[in-house]
Amino acid sequence: MQYFKSFLLRASVPLFAALALLGVTAARAEQVLCHYTYGGETKQLLTPAVASPYGVEGIAVGTYFRLRVVFQNKPADIASIKIYTYADRDDQVALIHQATYPYPPPSHRGAPYGFSGLHSIYEPRREGELQYWCEMVKPAPKAAR
Repeated sequence: MQYFKSFLLRASVPLFAALALLGVTAARAEQVLCHYTYGGETKQLLTPAVASPYGVEGIAVGTYFRLRVVFQNKPADIASIKIYTYADRDDQVALIHQATYPYPPPSHRGAPYGFSGLHSIYEPRREGELQYWCEMVKPAPKAAR
């Protein structure tokens, strides 16, 4: 019986280590980082993977644009990254640009504008311009305390 208990203890250590590693891997999952410029100001939008696109809200960019990034990494048959740009007019919000990429996106190591390339969307009334590009990133590991 003592041998059996010792065996279980030794066998469980690798299992617990593997489960802990899976937890770390899930915590450090990839995210989509989009860099956008409007009115001379550049900002970033970090987007984690979601199970459903329906709860993803867009963000206001200036007074005219809304930017929405939807990143689904599973199930594999619908895994994708979709970037929507809307015109936020007084009477309605209208989709004016959509870009769709497979997940995982093709790797373009060293490319200046990530997996998406540089996009430019223009305001027809005010002649403003929204530019964006996106890349895949992994969150930095948290510092040990």
